[in-house]
Formats: sequence, C-alpha cells, structure tokens
Amino acid sequence: MTGKNSMKLLISPVNLKEARLVARGGADILDLKNVKEGSLGANFPWVLSSVIRQLRKFPVKFSAAIGDLDFKPGTAALSAYAAAALGADYVKAGLYRVKAGAQAEAMALAVVKGVKTANPRALAVISGYADWRRFGGLSPWAVVRAAKKAGADIVMLDTALKDGRNLFDNMTRTELARFLALARAAGLGTALAGSVGSRHLAALKELGPDIVGLRGAVCLGSDRSRTVCPKRLAAFREACRA
Repeated sequence: MTGKNSMKLLISPVNLKEARLVARGGADILDLKNVKEGSLGANFPWVLSSVIRQLRKFPVKFSAAIGDLDFKPGTAALSAYAAAALGADYVKAGLYRVKAGAQAEAMALAVVKGVKTANPRALAVISGYADWRRFGGLSPWAVVRAAKKAGADIVMLDTALKDGRNLFDNMTRTELARFLALARAAGLGTALAGSVGSRHLAALKELGPDIVGLRGAVCLGSDRSRTVCPKRLAAFREACRA
C-alpha cells in the first residue's frame, strides 16, 4: 500500500494557462483533458504538444486523457499512440460504453499497444468508473481483469456523471479497498478520482492509492468548469503532504 503521505497528486488543467498554474503549484502529474467532452475528455494534440514543450522545465510528469471510449479499438489505439508520441508520460483511457470480457480486454490491449509502440517508457492507464451501476458500465473488477490481461501499468477509477455525486457516494470504502487490493495483486499501479476534495483526504490516505486525481476541488468555487485557482491548489497540496 502507498504510504499515507506519498500519494502522487494529479491535477487536470484544460489549457496552457491553467497548465502553467498546475506546474508551478507543485502537482506531481499534469493531466491535460477537455472537460467539455466528458470525465476523461480528450484535448487537442496541438494543446498537448504546446503544454509539454513549454513546461518541460518543471519537475512534473505529463498525462493525457484520450476519452470516455466506446468499443472502437482502432480509435483507442491510434489516440493512445498519438498521446504517447507527443510526449505524455501517462496516457489515460476510459472504458465507458464497453462490455465486460472480450470487448474490455480488446480495448485495454489496443490502448497498451498504442502507448508502448510510440514510447515503451510511457505508462498506460486503464480507467473504469465508480458510478458504473448508474449507466450500466463495467464493474471495477472487470476493469482490473482487462487491464491485467492487456499488460497495462495503472488502473484507475473516476466518475462518469459529473452531477455532484463523488467517488465515495458511488462506492463504499470496502468496495474501493477491494478494487485497490485486486489491482495491487495484479501488479498494477492504482489511481482514484471522481469529484474528490479536501474532505475526502483522510479516507483517500487510508485507502492509499498511488495517485489521487482531481480538478473541481482546485477550481474557483469548486466548479470544474471554472479555472484552476492557485490558492486552492496550494492548500490542497499542503493538505496532501500533512
């Protein structure tokens, strides 16, 4: 289990201006996404390229979300390849409208092969959704199985429906602990996200994922559609270290 003070902090900016704030604010992982296109919405390649090129001097790793995906392995593979080729250290793919078993495994494998073909050192992150029951998605256990079989590096849970319900509203701590235990047993890194904030830090530290991801908690008014706030980011960073 990750130590309580050693979780990596992943923050998701949407443009270069926000990315600068995140890099300067001490995030461990700068996760570029496009909130207008969903939980793991993909940003434009020229934005990702510009962010990486201009912010490489900062001690931060770069992540790129490539979408909340349905069953299109070719699309997933090419998107994953492009993100890794542009310099992303982590490539995150959400298995959204995908069935358990063969479909999930094919999608995970497509992402992993796309990432590793472009850059063998880049990490493939396969994401499921804590609110899977609400839209008939993959269970977290199915996501772990698919990620393990595909040879992914990290498995993650986020929330698909950004309607005020957070990670802990959708899964119990017991369920989250089971997900993390299964992932660790499979040799996978772990990440948790999903509208989490300062009030969830104690529970997150107790669960001990390798990475905790967020956006809304460090935005003005805790609204993920508004801009990143440096003061909120600094406060969250200090709370993580406490």
